[in-house]
Amino acid sequence: MKKLLSIAAVTVALVSLSSCKKDYTCTCKYTMEGLGEQTQTLALTNLKKKDAETSCDTFKAQWSTFGGTCELK
Repeated sequence: MKKLLSIAAVTVALVSLSSCKKDYTCTCKYTMEGLGEQTQTLALTNLKKKDAETSCDTFKAQWSTFGGTCELK
């Protein structure tokens, strides 16, 4: 899980260097046996929509290894 969060932080940092436009939220959910549904919300600030979608898709690819999903809002 630490590796996942490290990769996510680096991705957000790289994407945040692009042109500023709007703040988005990428909400990722997965179900953990014995703990139920787990949710993590990632703030994507000052991004173009395309860049925010790309970042959220990156998180989605990582979370899907745990059977999770992500949604950009």
